[in-house]
Amino acid sequence: MVSSSPIILFDGICNLCNRSVQFIIKHDKEKVYRFAAFQSKAGQKLLQQYNLPLKQYSSFLLIENNKAYSQSTAALKVAKNLSGLVKLAVVFNIVPAGIRNIVYNFVARNRYQWFGKKESCMVPTQDLKARFLTDD
Repeated sequence: MVSSSPIILFDGICNLCNRSVQFIIKHDKEKVYRFAAFQSKAGQKLLQQYNLPLKQYSSFLLIENNKAYSQSTAALKVAKNLSGLVKLAVVFNIVPAGIRNIVYNFVARNRYQWFGKKESCMVPTQDLKARFLTDD
């Protein structure tokens, strides 16, 4: 599965992850990013392609230029391409990734407890379907 657009893989049943995807869509004015839930066939194919765990969804992933980025590094790479004040998050790049990821992993471990989860993955609206990878 090859895409020239950067792809964001996310936990499709996580409320925080789904809200994050909605936020990215709203602030991605150039419509650069495409999306796939980890649980989807497309998401599973990408995880396999990049030799990543198929069942651990503790981080969203950014696949860009044939490289997979995770945790805070992925979040900051995405933030720098969005519109609005979220671009200012790039200042956190001065903090070493190991330290940033302590905070990132703490939130990731507690996301279901704090934000809840859905029984199934989100279904994109008709307007957004083209931005989500299909399960072909």
